[in-house]
Amino acid sequence: MARGLLWLPLLVLFFWLAWAGWNEYQKVEAYRVWAQQFEQAKYDIYSVLGQTGDRLTWGKPTRKGPSNLATFSLQQVQSIHLQVNDLPVDPEAPPQRGRAALKFQFIDATSLQIPFTEIPLAARWAKHLLRCLQSVRSAKSV
Repeated sequence: MARGLLWLPLLVLFFWLAWAGWNEYQKVEAYRVWAQQFEQAKYDIYSVLGQTGDRLTWGKPTRKGPSNLATFSLQQVQSIHLQVNDLPVDPEAPPQRGRAALKFQFIDATSLQIPFTEIPLAARWAKHLLRCLQSVRSAKSV
């Protein structure tokens, strides 16, 4: 009886881990289907992000697909900053640790932060979106 009681927490832990793995698998599969409509997309546990042309769509990953989706155009963006621990950093030389996010400052003085789990991934997206923002601005001025 005592041995059975010792194994019970391990059994519960096993079932919880199996459920957590299945839950994450469902999120990734829902993201995969959602991401097919975009030229470029990213998934992590904090957010999903997709880009088609100058349009960005982001939201929260769930098992049934991304939720709380919001879309905006790079034409509405004044600046883009890579932030680590809520401080702006250079995307060419980001720190190794911290909480990463892309901060979009809009022309109407509002802002939006999209969280990332990995700093290198956030830095690559920052560089890519800064190039896209620059091309949108140059096309706008022509």
